[in-house]
Amino acid sequence: MENPFTDDYFMKKALQEAELAFEKGEIPVGAVIVIDNKIIARTHNLTEMLNDVTAHAEMQAITSAANFIGGKYLKGCTLYVTLEPCQMCAGALYWSQISKIVFGASDEQRGYQNLGTSIHPKTQVIKGVLANECSDLMLRFFASKRK
Repeated sequence: MENPFTDDYFMKKALQEAELAFEKGEIPVGAVIVIDNKIIARTHNLTEMLNDVTAHAEMQAITSAANFIGGKYLKGCTLYVTLEPCQMCAGALYWSQISKIVFGASDEQRGYQNLGTSIHPKTQVIKGVLANECSDLMLRFFASKRK
């Protein structure tokens, strides 16, 4: 029997979180952290609600997952996030030693790749999972703000 817990499956869970952010007027970025095919953290951007520039989905997910595990290192965990992490989040992910990062849409302006920020050398990165769906949500959000 085929494993139903694919990167697409978990990215859809992250997209559900991004939709929640959208509904709250937050930039629609969602994230989940998974270990052994079990979601241990499920979050979205909270920068507006918390009035905190560091309350990105990834930062919320790192804290939640670390609390679940009972330790600061996220070895064996995978982060699914709808948008390429910024350099702040990439730095936090570096220090968490997360095993894998899967992101949807690239962020040409603020993403860690174009800014030259390093990810931990043992962290595997997979790009572009459900990229169109992730990108469309961001475009829809910003179009609604321009009306």
